Amino acid sequence: MLVLFRIGAAIPIPGVDVMQLKLFLEGNQFFGLLNIFSGGALASLSIMMLGVAPYITASIIMQLMTIIFPRMKELYQEEGEIGRRKFNQYSRYLGVPLGLIQSYGLLVILSNQNIIPHLTTVGFATNMIVATAGSVILMWIGELITEKNVGNGVSFLIFAGIVSAIPTQVLQVAATFDASQIPSYLAFLAISIVVIAGVVFITEGQRNIPVSYARRIRGSRVLGGVQTHLPLRVNQAGVIPIIFAISVILFPGMIGNFLINVSNSTVHAIAQFLVALFNNTTFYTVVYFFLVFIFTFFYTLITFDPQGIADNIQKQGGFVLGIRPGRPTAEHLYHIVNRVTLVGGLFLGIIAVLPLIVTQALQLSAFTIGGTALLIAVSVILETKRQVEAHVVMREYENV
Repeated sequence: MLVLFRIGAAIPIPGVDVMQLKLFLEGNQFFGLLNIFSGGALASLSIMMLGVAPYITASIIMQLMTIIFPRMKELYQEEGEIGRRKFNQYSRYLGVPLGLIQSYGLLVILSNQNIIPHLTTVGFATNMIVATAGSVILMWIGELITEKNVGNGVSFLIFAGIVSAIPTQVLQVAATFDASQIPSYLAFLAISIVVIAGVVFITEGQRNIPVSYARRIRGSRVLGGVQTHLPLRVNQAGVIPIIFAISVILFPGMIGNFLINVSNSTVHAIAQFLVALFNNTTFYTVVYFFLVFIFTFFYTLITFDPQGIADNIQKQGGFVLGIRPGRPTAEHLYHIVNRVTLVGGLFLGIIAVLPLIVTQALQLSAFTIGGTALLIAVSVILETKRQVEAHVVMREYENV
């Protein structure tokens, strides 16, 4: 599946000026992020240049709908596996029109920058359909990877694009090596090791809540009477808040780039302001940190239901030590998950912006792998490791 993705990422749409595209991506922070988001497919303006962005945007919209519409929340949280399949199916359906809209906007922007020739209506529609089809193929590949229980397929595809860019960056550093920058290189390497260690430490960290189950006698059998724990991960939301934040922060910049050549002076001024604002490193860093922090709470709120967990513990004859069953347990869990999520949100925000700050401070433009890419890469590796270990343990049980 990954080989198929990389082959598709190397097939460009017709008439691309490669050098102009390279210069454009290097000088534009917005499209540099979008390139990471597409798994590196935008760098060659390939048939898969949209990456999984339409599907992720559709997922964000569907997650928001669970808050607005109770029926969608029931479908996602209360109807089990069948409900989740329907929910994911709706996300896939919504991803197709979003792919057409995003491909249209991207092609107009790149055409205005003379990166692709001005196309006829038929040519333009063809490229839109091809780009959307490429995104749908990636959506399908991601779903297959997820179904095979080797990690989250969407994150895996982004990870593949990140890793594929590393050899090129290493060669670029070697070609532009400057002995006077050796201290900067060593400082960057040391900071990278510390950041990776921090990502692993926080990603693996969890708060264990002790739970006891009362003894129950059924016939001649004694059930329960055991003590266990409920694990609450520090980074409960994983890399999803990062991906959500990128989706939101890319939108104003894309609108600005799309409208910058409009003849209306007011619209043109607003578009220029948006582009300049989101290319400002300080503003971008602050907004990016804030969005990651907010989305961490948002996603944890959606996926973690303290009342539901408290009810399940009570139905099974369990209780949290020192806390009454039912509503007091739910309030206790809510209090703890808020404090844990506060740490996780601050961590995700810092990790997202720290490499960007360090790269600017050390003036190492050759290193373009930011905190987003680093966090996704490390998280995917850890998740894949866990999945592989689970498969190995399952095989050992089957062989006993």
